[in-house]
Amino acid sequence: MNWVDFGVVDGEDFGVGRMSGAGQAVEQVGFGKMEKRRASSDSESETGCCNPVRKGGPVGMDHRGCSNSKPFQFFDSANLGYLDYAQIEGGLSALQIPPEYKYAKDLLKVCDSNSDGRVDYQEFRRYMDDKELELYRIFQAIDVKHNGCILPEELWDALLKAGIEIDDEELARFVENVDKDNNGIITFEEWRDFLLLYPHEATIENIYQYWGRVCLVDIGEQAVIPEGISKHVHASKYLLAGGVAGAASRTATAPLDRLKVVLQVQTTHARIVPAIKNIWKEGGLLGFFRGNGLNVVKVAPESAIKFYTYEMFKNVVRDAKGEAKDDIGAAGRLFAGGMAGAVAQTAIYPLDLVKTRLQTYTCEGGKVPYLKTLARNIWFQEGPQGFYRGLVPSVLGIIPYAGIDLAAYETLKDMSKTYLLHDSEPGPLVQLGSGTISGALGATCVYPLQVIRTRMQAQRTNTDASYNGMSDVFRRTLQHEGFRGFYKGLFPNLLKVVPSASITYLVYETMKKSLDLD
Repeated sequence: MNWVDFGVVDGEDFGVGRMSGAGQAVEQVGFGKMEKRRASSDSESETGCCNPVRKGGPVGMDHRGCSNSKPFQFFDSANLGYLDYAQIEGGLSALQIPPEYKYAKDLLKVCDSNSDGRVDYQEFRRYMDDKELELYRIFQAIDVKHNGCILPEELWDALLKAGIEIDDEELARFVENVDKDNNGIITFEEWRDFLLLYPHEATIENIYQYWGRVCLVDIGEQAVIPEGISKHVHASKYLLAGGVAGAASRTATAPLDRLKVVLQVQTTHARIVPAIKNIWKEGGLLGFFRGNGLNVVKVAPESAIKFYTYEMFKNVVRDAKGEAKDDIGAAGRLFAGGMAGAVAQTAIYPLDLVKTRLQTYTCEGGKVPYLKTLARNIWFQEGPQGFYRGLVPSVLGIIPYAGIDLAAYETLKDMSKTYLLHDSEPGPLVQLGSGTISGALGATCVYPLQVIRTRMQAQRTNTDASYNGMSDVFRRTLQHEGFRGFYKGLFPNLLKVVPSASITYLVYETMKKSLDLD
């Protein structure tokens, strides 16, 4: 089988030379060599060009009448006359394209123009023609010198403009994996052959991620994904999108958060309606948003710290296990996520404590203290350690919450695939619903620790009635209020879950589109 059957000429086989992973696999399953027309390109190279593309369009555009039957037959191994999901997945597996990236599902979706779950020959050919034209356009955009090939420096510039910084070694690997004749440049034929089965939009960022996923670096007995792919491209933009989404959701649910905190610190009967009346009496409508400014301010640093420390702990787990693959498993993700959460929580904890003090402050004449005054009083009256009261129960709740949330989420997602979606992949709404329920379950299970933390945060250490540590809070709460005391404020806390998750999701997706992250 050869790539002239895809409607292109002047190319070579899909995987030769130093290509590894998917490229070598194609060669193994029988993509034969094409007739090589090196004489003309060699003479062109001597004149300073590198196999320039003809003016009329991408190479092979005038050979669209060539047969696509052989590559179609490669996927249609059962000779059914059409391709379904199983056949496409089998073909991609033969090319050693990892199934976890779901390219088979996406390839079926983009080829199946009539949405009947099957791809016939005409649909397959139409996809290949359209994809070739798409690849030609981005090839021209990268080829800024217009000499018919992509030079390493041109590829590096294109990646940098997309927010992807790679070193010289990684750039050399990128070029090496695509450059089949090993001459240090990428012709359109090499570019096209490498990306023709990539089902998503061919942006430079997507192409970089695709390369990192399907091109394994040969290091002898093991193979690893290139290190650069673990770097989060456009990290600052993703943090901005997440920060705006978090700020929006926290502001929208601020009244419920204030009500929850007020109920948590009440050691007598805690009733919702009287608490609402007291908040309104103290500060009117703005009283429900007291402390929200600090809640919003801590979103960005907390997200940034959690993001980067998660990557750091993920590398620690990978090194400890002695594995080169990027997936560290559920237990590894739980550990890395829990540790990242603990580090982030510790770093921003003083802000959280000041927010709680502000929300539980009893106003005289409706006058709220300035943050500077409140922080200064804590420093001078309680010392630096006063900013970390309640940190232990806060950190203790992170791992069990993350574990319950993760286990419940995966269980709900699997149940939805089995009973609702009939083995198809869950969409955004199902994922959002599963995440909402699992988050509510996790929050409920660790809620007593949250109550203990809030009570320690709200009380000053220099008063006679102050708590002497976490165990003292637990003992006195159980003694005077019973087990119900550990769940005060749970109802408004659960009311927050659905709108908070929904607002975060919607704002995050909107920000991703506005920042060109989709």
